[in-house]
Amino acid sequence: MPELPEVEVVRAGLQAHVAGRTITDVEVLHARAIRRHELGAEDFTGRLSGTKITAARRRGKYLWLELSDGQAMLAHLGMSGQMLVQPDDAPDEKHLRVRFRFADNGPELRFVDQRTFGGLALADLTEVDGTALPGTIAHIARDPMDPRFDLDQAVRALRSRRTEIKRALLDQTLVSGIGNIYADEALWRSKLHWSRPTDKLTAAHGRTVLTAASEVMAAALVAGGTSFDALYVNINGQSGYFDRSLDAYGQEGLPCGRCGTAIRRDPFMNRSSFSCPRCQPKPREVKTVVYECGHRVN
Repeated sequence: MPELPEVEVVRAGLQAHVAGRTITDVEVLHARAIRRHELGAEDFTGRLSGTKITAARRRGKYLWLELSDGQAMLAHLGMSGQMLVQPDDAPDEKHLRVRFRFADNGPELRFVDQRTFGGLALADLTEVDGTALPGTIAHIARDPMDPRFDLDQAVRALRSRRTEIKRALLDQTLVSGIGNIYADEALWRSKLHWSRPTDKLTAAHGRTVLTAASEVMAAALVAGGTSFDALYVNINGQSGYFDRSLDAYGQEGLPCGRCGTAIRRDPFMNRSSFSCPRCQPKPREVKTVVYECGHRVN
């Protein structure tokens, strides 16, 4: 799944190439691409026709286009969704799902999605803590690269949960934008094991891991994001190359860049966690001591 850097690369491209342009025609080629728009294709295309795109926005992994009528078109990229800006005479992509044409007769915007897990939907904007968000994602927390991100507040939110640190990092209601890749990278940089209990996490450790997440995502953004296949691309169809700089994620069996120990892979939430057994030691289990009538029984 694309994470903050990959989505930000797409957002920046859309801001540069479609913001300020007026939509004249929308063609839905696959109904599943707008399944989240409950009123259907006719309503979707009708409401967008004649509307100007005023800005491309993002919060965490979530991307949307602000429209001149006060609404937003929210884009879920899913596992393979792509927002491509293409000349109108370019051949249609095999998995083209929605096409947008503009009043200036310039390049089209195309939503391409091989696996059809992504989709587009219109949503009303609502103000949350001084920021206009699509109502359907109003519960999503600010991300570490948001200028109004409150580090101390996010640390308190992490430490208030009784869970593992990686699960907390992936909880988009606590802090957004971090997924499996950058959680592993931030934890490696912080020398914290993914199963460290959050209620035992010090405030200093919380600040360290969130700062590391911000730093690694900023580095990934410079590299265009992390692409493991041709599905994760910018608006011009180009892949990012941060996968060459990963220290933990996907590095099973390779030497740790700090100590040389082989990186370990553990099962995690139907996915995997990658860590260094030496630099990121697993926390010791705290055994509960049980007494009956004043005598220890375990």
